[in-house]
Amino acid sequence: MSTLRAAAGDLQDDLVRLRRDLHREPELGLELPRTQEKVLAALDGLPLEIGTGTALSSVTAVLRGSSPGPVVLLRGDMDALPLTEKSGLPYASEIEGRMHACGHDLHTAMLAGAARLLCGADFAGSVIFMFQPGEEGFAGARLMIEEGVLDAAGERPVAAYALHVASGLMPGGTFLSRRGTIMGGADQLKVTVRGAGGHGSQPYLAKDPIPAAAEMVTALQTFVTRAFDVFDPVVLTVGSFNAGTVSNIIPDEALLGVTIRSFSAEARTRVNEGLRELVNGIAAGHGLTAAVEHEVGYPATVNTAAEAEFTAGTVGDLYGTERFAWIPNPMTTAEDFSFLLNEVPGAYAFLGACPPGGDPRSAPFNHAANAVFDDAVLADGAALLAELAVRRLAATG
Repeated sequence: MSTLRAAAGDLQDDLVRLRRDLHREPELGLELPRTQEKVLAALDGLPLEIGTGTALSSVTAVLRGSSPGPVVLLRGDMDALPLTEKSGLPYASEIEGRMHACGHDLHTAMLAGAARLLCGADFAGSVIFMFQPGEEGFAGARLMIEEGVLDAAGERPVAAYALHVASGLMPGGTFLSRRGTIMGGADQLKVTVRGAGGHGSQPYLAKDPIPAAAEMVTALQTFVTRAFDVFDPVVLTVGSFNAGTVSNIIPDEALLGVTIRSFSAEARTRVNEGLRELVNGIAAGHGLTAAVEHEVGYPATVNTAAEAEFTAGTVGDLYGTERFAWIPNPMTTAEDFSFLLNEVPGAYAFLGACPPGGDPRSAPFNHAANAVFDDAVLADGAALLAELAVRRLAATG
């Protein structure tokens, strides 16, 4: 058995305590003062160079090896979600309207565990531990990059790694990854179709925005199926359509809210440019105007193929090849670890955390108010992160 894996088993009880402490006091967005405090306490006394963020409650810790060498980055996100927990767990959230429903409390505990493990290891080079707020829609990874996390050890990492637990879909203890794109990019469009209001009995005296907006809904769906390669797809949803107040008033405006998922930088650029042209053209055809607000979200998360293979091999050596599987298709969720993978090589992997006895096919999935994650995976996740760092540094050095 790997020395790091054995040592991680000895940390399991401490990791469970940290995870459950985090779970009881979830925090949202970029400002996580209590979470930051708990992380700093978990790292206290370790031979780390520790810094905290300015624009967000981040923690960056650097561990120097016994001799100079390359740098590897390990990341764990820390923020929770704005929903009320319904899990019934004895350590459930104590704060109404906040819950660690995505498992970031496990990620934080696993990264703290990896830091402790690596402080007892002998290696050449440095490891950056990136404790990140604001993954859930606040682009915390981008902000940490802007504040210098990639240069915290003095040079850019040769690789970056992250794990994400899943309460369903995959069996507990199973690791999954993918070469290339593993998750999609996410953007939003807000379309305002502007006309001129009037009386419903005399539509010819008004400029009705509703028919034009309705035409846009169907045209947008057709556009993504006819303009994009089925093997580099785009997923588009018009999630909101708001117009008017009563049946006999033609409104001045109609509003559409659109979410777009793409799986390559090329498709992302083309779809956002094409949709803008499409809605403007339809509006003009009706004698109306359209204002399009593009809310830039997260790019696609694209694993470096060699680093995904390296992750698979490390899992196989640590736990056996039966505990690793390749994901055949990208997942349509989005993740801001993508910003790091746009800067340095690396890999993102999933770890099944469905509780024993649960059926992963029907278990409540991440972001559900009754999602439950199995603490038994904490030591395995910590050991894998630590092993990835040690092996990658040795391979590069």
